[in-house]
Amino acid sequence: MKKSILFIAITILSINFSISQEKLPIDIQKSTIKWIGEYTFYFGGHDGFINFKEGYFIKENDVISGGEFIIDMNSIINTDIEEQKGKNSLVDHLKEPDFFDVKKFPLATLKITKVEYHDKISARLEADLTMKGITESINFQAKFDYKEKEMKTRFKIDRKKWKVNYESKFKDGAISDAIGFEVSIKL
Repeated sequence: MKKSILFIAITILSINFSISQEKLPIDIQKSTIKWIGEYTFYFGGHDGFINFKEGYFIKENDVISGGEFIIDMNSIINTDIEEQKGKNSLVDHLKEPDFFDVKKFPLATLKITKVEYHDKISARLEADLTMKGITESINFQAKFDYKEKEMKTRFKIDRKKWKVNYESKFKDGAISDAIGFEVSIKL
């Protein structure tokens, strides 16, 4: 009898949990990831975009509580170099093993593990970022615009944690260990 009551209680709780949680697919055509790589010893660097392959938010009790996103590393492009040959050369280099090793690791993932709201639209997110087969925790601030169905954030990561180990041969051309991202995710 006790087992039957326990089974019924667990079933009711799991039904309520699944009803209160909603998976919201993102619009990969309208969502953007801008990357920014800067030089260490002077102003400047390179930037471009990389695309989401797919992704979703988890909505619970009318707020975003999680999500998971897959990034297509083959989609990386450069936007600051005007000459096509220079653009192609940089993008090819970014795909090599000393950067993102795209042939071996064509996808990266970001999984939101925790959301702490400061108010109705601002939150601190914790996430697991997997690149080059390495998963590290990151955290960042984000703003949610529920009317526009959008989340925006900016953050930096230490590329060395994911073995993005490129070292310039020229001291004045050294690149920063930090890679910046400006992200807009739309539903």
